[in-house]
Amino acid sequence: MSVKNYSLGQVGDYEIKQLKVFKTVVDCGGFSAAETMLNIGRSTISLHISNLESRLNLTLCKRGRGGFSLTEEGEIIYRMTETLLESLDAFRITVNNLNASLTGRLRIALSDSVSLDPRCRFPELIREFTDRAPEVTLETNITSMAKIERTILNDGADVGFIPYHRKLDGLEYIHLYSEPCYIYVAKTHPLALLSEQEQIDSVDSFPATHAGLKPHEGASEQISNMTLSAISYFYDTRLALILSGRYIGFLPETYAAEYLKRGDIVAVATSQRFYNLGMAATYKKTAQPNKPRELFLDVIRAYFGQGEMGTAPY
Repeated sequence: MSVKNYSLGQVGDYEIKQLKVFKTVVDCGGFSAAETMLNIGRSTISLHISNLESRLNLTLCKRGRGGFSLTEEGEIIYRMTETLLESLDAFRITVNNLNASLTGRLRIALSDSVSLDPRCRFPELIREFTDRAPEVTLETNITSMAKIERTILNDGADVGFIPYHRKLDGLEYIHLYSEPCYIYVAKTHPLALLSEQEQIDSVDSFPATHAGLKPHEGASEQISNMTLSAISYFYDTRLALILSGRYIGFLPETYAAEYLKRGDIVAVATSQRFYNLGMAATYKKTAQPNKPRELFLDVIRAYFGQGEMGTAPY
């Protein structure tokens, strides 16, 4: 790394904006991939990065036919940018919590189809929360379970709604409800025409679709001997594979109910092949003081009393 006789001076809002653009470009792996995330054109992104490099008197990245990569200086600036933005966010949260009124934001991450499941009571939770904290800005995002956990642990979200599949030491859980999951097949699938005992004897020999992640113990026992042939994390695509008649797979009973009633799918081997899927609200054990998060957790606890909707699997 070259040593340059240069003094940066005061860092203002404009430099912070440029650093945020730089971080997004690095996180996305290049200028083109960052366009959608930043909602600005590639030429504008390039101008921001060029201006930042001029301001810092450093070359931060290489771009061209060889692709996008960081220089040695760029790697250091990226790490320092992460630290700076995290510190600014922590400062904002702390200041908001020192105010008498609830302000700031509440960031909620949800797993597949949770927000419209009536047992989750998500609209009621939001109504109660916003009645008590009308000035708080809400941010919601639907993503995978693993990403929800990672985002909360990295302080990118405050509360997550997630099915139980493993217990992480850095997270706390509030149990919401549980429901059984059964194996479903299309109405035209060979298993649909067999007796219960024949289904039990042969179900593991047919190609199956699954979520593609390590499930909790009860689910693991059920799928360990199945012919796992297709990965489909979200329920909608898993159901589509089942409806094709080429795959079988587990689905939550409530999610499958409409298609079962219409006769599009059939539950098989139900006396022996099922497991309970628990749903929980989760949050980081140790985090910066956050009044909006604590209020929302209080609302959740008020709606879901201990043991009201069944017990958690761990």
